[in-house]
Amino acid sequence: MSASKKVLVVDDDQEIRELLDEYLSKAGFTVITAAEGEEMKRRLALGYPDLILLDVMMPGDDGFTLCQFIRKTSDVPIIMLTAVSDEMDQIIGLELGADDYIAKPFSPRQLMARIKALMRRVKPAETQQAPATPKAIRFANWRLETSSQRLFDLDKGKDYELSGSDFALLMLFLSRPNEVLDRDTISFATRGRESHPSERGIDVQLSRLRQRLGDKGTQQRLIKTSRGNGYSFNAEVTYEE
Repeated sequence: MSASKKVLVVDDDQEIRELLDEYLSKAGFTVITAAEGEEMKRRLALGYPDLILLDVMMPGDDGFTLCQFIRKTSDVPIIMLTAVSDEMDQIIGLELGADDYIAKPFSPRQLMARIKALMRRVKPAETQQAPATPKAIRFANWRLETSSQRLFDLDKGKDYELSGSDFALLMLFLSRPNEVLDRDTISFATRGRESHPSERGIDVQLSRLRQRLGDKGTQQRLIKTSRGNGYSFNAEVTYEE
């Protein structure tokens, strides 16, 4: 899997860049590095990688700003590198469209497990044009185009492009309507790994999808919480071939 995959490491710490370059290269990845935002943008101008490791704390544009920049044009998987004790950094990164995070200091083996898990989650998107995948899915007042990952509000005449992880979450719900899905099932679908008891990533992602669907506060009608069990998607789902 990793032999043909390209990883961009964005971190102002030269030692970390060199260590990750060496470790990921030995694992079979093609590694490119950038020390700050402008260098990252020059790298991206030559083509997007398969995955980006993006540090939060950097001079100039920080990781949050760069994550927003990337998400304007690409759904490339992003793993944020955050301070070990700063949960807020992790939450903000996920809200801005990052797919996962890992806290410093981390072991190379732990990082590789996160990368492989995320790659497994992303891999099905490469084959989403297969005949078994519907062209579009309708539910409530929404229409989701599976090839472009665009979500259309049929009442307001507006459309939105979903991030890769949000698209994966919505597709999971649409494929299993009215079924209670636990947190591990959701984490596997969106991150390729089990959920951790203390992490807030799933809560952030569910909140973001609810906001996009206008399904928030006391108006939750699509994504229902089953306390202690998980979440269910309550809507009639139809498919366009």
